[in-house]
Amino acid sequence: MLPQPPPDVVLLGTEWQPRALIRAQLIEQGFDVVATDTWAKMRRHLRPGATPRFAIVDLKGLSNPKQVLSDLRLLMKPNQVLVLTAIGTVQAADLERLRFLRLARPVAIKDVVDAAAAAIRAGRPLSESLRR
Repeated sequence: MLPQPPPDVVLLGTEWQPRALIRAQLIEQGFDVVATDTWAKMRRHLRPGATPRFAIVDLKGLSNPKQVLSDLRLLMKPNQVLVLTAIGTVQAADLERLRFLRLARPVAIKDVVDAAAAAIRAGRPLSESLRR
């Protein structure tokens, strides 16, 4: 049996509603998406040689967000990761240093999905206009 190809997108979000809505909308646009609620579960989908095309990390309610982003930086290129920021989690300067793509809360589900889809389809970073 051949190994399964990696999903297009792996999504990490502790809150089920935004996680489910983002996942559903990305699937609607034709992407294969795995959504998880913990870093440990997401990490299982980030194997060397079989990483997804894109990752989305919602920092709201996430345990150890700095460590998660530090670990993720070793596994994926910064332009393949979209971080949804949340007050009291990771400082803007730290996100700048990590060079991840980011959208600041509050953010509409549509904006997250559109930004991720554009980055995936283009195979390149989001435009500077999407960085907040």
